[in-house]
Amino acid sequence: MKTAIFDIDGTLFRSSLLIELTEEMIASELFPKEAATEYQKEKEEWLNRNGPYEDYIGAVVKTFIKHLKGIHYGDFMEVSKKVAEREGNKLYRYTRDLLPQLKKRGYFLLAVSQSPKGTLDAFCKNLGFDKVYGRIYQTGPENRFTGEVEDLQWIANKANIVRRAINKEDLTLEGSIGVGDTEDDLPLLELVEYPICFNPNRELYRQARRRGWAVVVERKDVIYPILKPDYLEDHLVSQ
Repeated sequence: MKTAIFDIDGTLFRSSLLIELTEEMIASELFPKEAATEYQKEKEEWLNRNGPYEDYIGAVVKTFIKHLKGIHYGDFMEVSKKVAEREGNKLYRYTRDLLPQLKKRGYFLLAVSQSPKGTLDAFCKNLGFDKVYGRIYQTGPENRFTGEVEDLQWIANKANIVRRAINKEDLTLEGSIGVGDTEDDLPLLELVEYPICFNPNRELYRQARRRGWAVVVERKDVIYPILKPDYLEDHLVSQ
């Protein structure tokens, strides 16, 4: 089967699952209330466009890992399902509508993200994905998190995940499509035959221009093809 690979945060979901999950863990009192102050500075800098998003999400990741230790897996999944139910329809139109179009054309739909696997499973449950890959946080005695990530070195590079999925699921990269929004998705986009940079940040946009990749931007209710190589029209249903 041909493969279509989607990043989730900022590409399909109009936010970050990890950010929503962390804030809900605080609201549910599984994380201490003061945990929000640990990334507040980076959040304000990002909202005021004085600091990069990477600093903001990096601070959230550190906070999440720090306070996850000792949390019971069942409590984590209850919050994950709550976040997925509340946020599940907050999707970009372009990528949301692309999923069933590709499914109809026989593509194997693969979600690849650095968000927690359990949260991703809940969020992607009704979106048509055939396989979901995300970070798996280790659990220890009494099914409580240790604060460690399984195989972090392997999963940090999305190309490793894609290669594993291709071999495991007997898929092909011939005619494959990849959709991402930041330079973290470059390893993924370099693997596929038809990369799509959707709402890219500055570095990914720069790379797309240099490599002749498709760039699509969605703003409010308008979808703009910024860079439109032939394959964007030939291999994707127009929006």
